[in-house]
Amino acid sequence: MSDLATFLRARREQLRPTDVGLPDRGRRRTPGLRREEVAALAGVSVDYLIRLEQGRDTHPSASVIYALADALQLDEAERRHLGQLAAISAHGELCPTATSGDEVPATALTLLAALDPSPAFVLSPSKDLLAWNPAFERVAGPLGLLDPPNLARWTFLSEAAKDAYDHWDEVADQLVAQLRAAEPRWSSDADYAALLDDLRDVEEFARRWAAYEVEPKGRGAKELRHPTLGRLRFDLEVLRFDDVVDRLLVTWLPADEATEAALRPRLRSVG
Repeated sequence: MSDLATFLRARREQLRPTDVGLPDRGRRRTPGLRREEVAALAGVSVDYLIRLEQGRDTHPSASVIYALADALQLDEAERRHLGQLAAISAHGELCPTATSGDEVPATALTLLAALDPSPAFVLSPSKDLLAWNPAFERVAGPLGLLDPPNLARWTFLSEAAKDAYDHWDEVADQLVAQLRAAEPRWSSDADYAALLDDLRDVEEFARRWAAYEVEPKGRGAKELRHPTLGRLRFDLEVLRFDDVVDRLLVTWLPADEATEAALRPRLRSVG
């Protein structure tokens, strides 16, 4: 089954009748809206929607995509994702020559140094940590986050992640949604594919992957229980670099005086 078909079905199954102004007539045998209901809302035939959900029709028109996006009440990120999946379904990969690699923009390296003592790092689409500053190493090292330096593998394969995050479920939800959002562009990338191979049998990951939530990169917050620095609270800022494909510079800004105090004295004592 195509990714377009999977996404359409997943979004349909997560809607309730009351979400789209239909009466709730009690429990249903299967979750979500019926195909007949979505087809009526989108102004397409039930047979055509079935063909789309089964991957038997791979060339929906732009008007059909817009109508389905409205019927399924997709947000901006989900609409963008649906458009990408439709383009891939009709024409193949969005960017078949794209490769994540390990290149880091020179500007990003300069910013990493300037951002110290706020922890900062450069992230690839497959969640590899490509570069980081001393502040991030002091936070991440004792947590095992740099062995290997991959945010997704650490989150789902290390017990230290669940011990460290106050809200591990929220972090995991966001991480998988970001990986889903990257899939249309990076599904053929070797690093991205290897990451999915490593995680697909992890129940916590597989369940979230099947839910097909899509979320863009952006601001957020983190709270950590650190083995040597104590409780840390950060606000996140994300900067994207266009000169190297899909490189993100992520900064963890201390969100309170206690976190700032926990970081600075130790950094001054280094070297």
